[in-house]
This record gives sequence, structure tokens and C-alpha cells, in this order.
Amino acid sequence: MSSGKVFLGLLAGFAAGTLLGMLFAPHNCDTENGKHFWSKGKEVDERDEKFNDFIEDIAEKFEDLKEEIAVDKSKAK
Repeated sequence: MSSGKVFLGLLAGFAAGTLLGMLFAPHNCDTENGKHFWSKGKEVDERDEKFNDFIEDIAEKFEDLKEEIAVDKSKAK
């Protein structure tokens, strides 16, 4: 086994361990409250909603631009 494969294996193990540790670690090292990494608060939900609205707006503008380009392209022929 080459040293490159060993290094990649160690790196993958470190990444997987870090991810699992973040997912299952209690919030603020307090095991009594039951909060975990994936629990969301009201502010996070509001931010996610605003971000999703922003992305939808950009997607709509992109579709409108594609339609305008198609119309201009057909007029140019």
C-alpha cells in the first residue's frame, strides 16, 4: 500500500470523525438540555427562508433572461 493511499485513508477517517462528532455533540457541552448540532432556532429558520426567497428570485430572473435571449436570437434570424 502506497503512502498516498495511507494518507488519504487517514484524512478520510479524520473528516468522518469530525463530522460525526459535530452531529452528535451536545449544544454548548450541556447534555441536560437535549439540544444537538442539528436543532435550529427561530433566527436560523428566518435566515433560511430569506435565503431561499433570494435564490428563487435569482432563478426567476435567470429564466426571464433566458427567454429574452431566445426572443432576441429568433428576431436576429
